[in-house]
Amino acid sequence: MPLNWKQIVSEIPGSVPLHAERALLTTLAVIAGVLVSVSTASAADVDAVRLWRAPDHTRVVLDLSDAAEFSTLSLDNPERFVVDLSQSRLSTSLSALPLEGTPISRVRSGIRQGTDLRLVFDLIASVRTSVFLLPPNDTTGHRVVIDLFDKTPTAEPKPVLSVESLEGRRDIVIAIDPGHGGEDPGALGPGGLREKTVVLQIARRLENQLAKIPGFNPMLVRTGDYYVSLKNRRDKARALEADLFVSIHADAFREKSAHGASVYMLSTSARGTTSDAARYIADSENSADLIGGVELNEMDRDLALTLTDLSMDKSLDASHELGELILEQIGGVARLHKQKVERAGFAVLRSPDVPSLLIETGFISNPGEAKRLTAPEYQDKLASAIRRGIQSWFVRKPPPGTLLAWQRKHGRRKVTISSGDTLSEIAERYGVTVASIKTNNGLSRDVIYPGQTLVIPEA
Repeated sequence: MPLNWKQIVSEIPGSVPLHAERALLTTLAVIAGVLVSVSTASAADVDAVRLWRAPDHTRVVLDLSDAAEFSTLSLDNPERFVVDLSQSRLSTSLSALPLEGTPISRVRSGIRQGTDLRLVFDLIASVRTSVFLLPPNDTTGHRVVIDLFDKTPTAEPKPVLSVESLEGRRDIVIAIDPGHGGEDPGALGPGGLREKTVVLQIARRLENQLAKIPGFNPMLVRTGDYYVSLKNRRDKARALEADLFVSIHADAFREKSAHGASVYMLSTSARGTTSDAARYIADSENSADLIGGVELNEMDRDLALTLTDLSMDKSLDASHELGELILEQIGGVARLHKQKVERAGFAVLRSPDVPSLLIETGFISNPGEAKRLTAPEYQDKLASAIRRGIQSWFVRKPPPGTLLAWQRKHGRRKVTISSGDTLSEIAERYGVTVASIKTNNGLSRDVIYPGQTLVIPEA
């Protein structure tokens, strides 16, 4: 309430000396200034504004110094989306936001009603919006998350069917999930190294290697630097009708001396967790949605998993067998943290009908392993080891209706030589020996030429 100076002056007794009257008025003026300052002080500063583009939406994150109430408003002609933050102010610039490829043409700010911060998103396309406040956690403070979903979302990638697929010889679909992303950097290593960056690099190398093998179709769940919720990672794999879901990660632990790669499968009960370390890592990975930014009422809450139907039993058996083969191959290029497939309640693995594995490629918190994990040659070796394990299992147990199942039934696999191919590379690709390829094709030397067709023997 503003001070009524005329009333105050009129109520000063006439007996008060002039100098005392002036001192009283000066004191009141100072107090009034303090009150005005308090009433206009911001409840929260917006310290940073960050933006990521995902295939189907754009995410804007406001980093706040404290919690703040907000309201939103959608306007058209022209299209705009407005976010008002009560008693807040902007302490950063909006000019450097990467708006290219997003539905946002410009972001403006202003002060409303003297104390509230207004952010205006000028849009070039209609969007569906979701705005929510996330509480602080171990790595971040209060955040307002603004998701702008495309009204006509980019189509999810579908498996590309080969000619053989049309004849009942479909490709085997491998859903490769690089962990974390966007708002969630994952574990942090020396020099600011981020898990989300390393695992995307390894996942892309695995994708490239599998794509070269006839009968395999690898698909990345996350293709760039943006966050996908744990549930949506599973849902994407199921939408692709994947034959395998493999999530790529890099450990961090309290002790920097911790080292070694691990392969994990789902445990359907707390008692099924194989070690304290497995439980620690699962708890860490399961908290990703709190960091990555998922509305609390949308998060999975039942991490114990009560599904016990036949499809789950079958997928768990397949996960264990496949995990053992991958672990064996990884052991040839990296130190292992454990010599067996471990079990824990990883939320991202809770698909009842898709064999699912989580691979921790090493401890990014260990300086020595962090250095190796960033080396392209080492990433290639890790990807090759994972690929060999996957390939070996599906060659032995190809899903019905796939090209590999057809080849196994007819006992024939053919490959047409391309420029740059070598016998050793082809042998590794198909999990056979150079000698067996030469014997099967009547070759006396290791010389092959483009356009030549070779019959690959059974592994």
